[in-house]
Amino acid sequence: MVETGHHHQHPPAPAAAGPPPVPSMATSIGTTWPPAEQLHHLQYCIHSNPSWHETVVLAFQHYIVMLGTTVFIANTLVTPMGGDAEDKARVIQTILFMSGINTLLQTLIGTRLPTVMGVSFAYVLPVLSIIRDYNDGQFQTEKQRFRHTMRTVQGSLIISSFVNIIIGYGQAWGNLIRMFTPIIVVPVVTLTSLGLFVRGFPLLANCVEIGLPMLILLIVSQQYVRILFPRIQMILERYALLVCLALIWAFAAILTVSGAYNNVSVATKQSCRTDRSFLMSAAPWISIPYPFQWGTPIFRASHVFGMFGAAIVASAESTGVFFAASRLAGATAPPAHVVSRSVGLQGVGVLLEGIFGSITGNTASVENVGLLGLTRIGSRRVVQISTGFMIFFAIFGKFGAFFASIPLPIFAGVYCILLGIVAAVGISFIQFTDTNSMRNMYVIGVSLFLSLSIAQYFISNTTRAGYGPVRTAGGWFNDILNTIFASAPFVAIILATVLDNTLEARHAINERGIPWWKPFQHRNGDGRNEEFYSFPLRVGEYIPTRFL
Repeated sequence: MVETGHHHQHPPAPAAAGPPPVPSMATSIGTTWPPAEQLHHLQYCIHSNPSWHETVVLAFQHYIVMLGTTVFIANTLVTPMGGDAEDKARVIQTILFMSGINTLLQTLIGTRLPTVMGVSFAYVLPVLSIIRDYNDGQFQTEKQRFRHTMRTVQGSLIISSFVNIIIGYGQAWGNLIRMFTPIIVVPVVTLTSLGLFVRGFPLLANCVEIGLPMLILLIVSQQYVRILFPRIQMILERYALLVCLALIWAFAAILTVSGAYNNVSVATKQSCRTDRSFLMSAAPWISIPYPFQWGTPIFRASHVFGMFGAAIVASAESTGVFFAASRLAGATAPPAHVVSRSVGLQGVGVLLEGIFGSITGNTASVENVGLLGLTRIGSRRVVQISTGFMIFFAIFGKFGAFFASIPLPIFAGVYCILLGIVAAVGISFIQFTDTNSMRNMYVIGVSLFLSLSIAQYFISNTTRAGYGPVRTAGGWFNDILNTIFASAPFVAIILATVLDNTLEARHAINERGIPWWKPFQHRNGDGRNEEFYSFPLRVGEYIPTRFL
């Protein structure tokens, strides 16, 4: 476009007085793309549904994707707690069971977006702090230490859940979201994905002979083979992940049986072999998670306060995921009151997880939102059906343990694609702003780089025992600060919100995209808000307005 300047009235200049008009470079080169509220090529949006047999297969695919993170966090925490393979199996079953419950609640009375509620890594540091306090030989057996640690985690989760409940249903989080603009959403959503790069190639490289083939095969089959064979294009678009995962899993099993990993390090065996988790032999055939299964919760102030930071970080992570899910589901950006009530409901989920004995709190799964983009299906029903698989495999442990034995580098190959899609969705929000504004470039650039840099500093300077860079006499204070600043999305919320709302904010309203953004952030600002985010079956009539 050509800049026209100010519209002052001047007498017409002689024809020969000035140079000929310069044609627009964009029109002389080719087509330009105007901003679009909805992504192209989405096949099913939030309230449109595939056929039932397709829905079931797609739902199972969501279960498989969230399973990798579930097993990863169980491997990270159960063994340092003193737990064995049987304890790990029970922890995984509990996580799956609660993920199914929390996901169903979020899709019904939360954001109503197609988001899976999985485990949050924000809670790892406070849990490691609890493990460290009980690692001084005060227990006769490792089993006793594991149960005592789990009971303390339960108590800490129960109390810390009220942080989410208060800031969510109290609309404090909603008031923060009302300060958001597309300029702020770009780094928040993008770093929700990029902040998890450790789950990508670094995890894949632990067993590159199965992780790299998974990555390459998924790219080739899902993006290139479907072009060569148009008849199976739709099948590959939607189900290539399952097909590739089955093939590479079989390949890993062949390598295991043939003895390829007999003379390698213990770490390589843990990453590559399909029989090193021992979950199949340890998991019960049928087991229903029940309240206080590890015993009476233990409440210690230092551990409870230390987990407050994790509760806030999990809210920030979920916020970024919700905005990404809205784009990939073909919905409008979630209004502030919707995000706030979802954070409150997330707190209710953490409360239930503390009661049932989960190992961490919950957050919206970034990987599963990436799967919406990979399959181009943002149907809410697909995610709701996936909760049936989570609950089924949580109860029937042997069947769940079978899929949980998939080596983690295979999941990492999948996550390299899914997390990349979410990062790109975050970048796409910039189209609703003035992309040529140096002010906007400054806010986005500084927020992106500094958030990632600060988080990486805290992560790289945290020991395996959970000691972070902040080391004062107050352990709970250390846990709060080390947890908060190790989260790139939370740091991005702080930096981007401050910069965007203080740096020439009043004079750059149009540049920031506020005229487009503002209607979506109010309850009745856009007619489509009610269509996408209203409660089903007139549930909203029975809930106080302040909680909606």
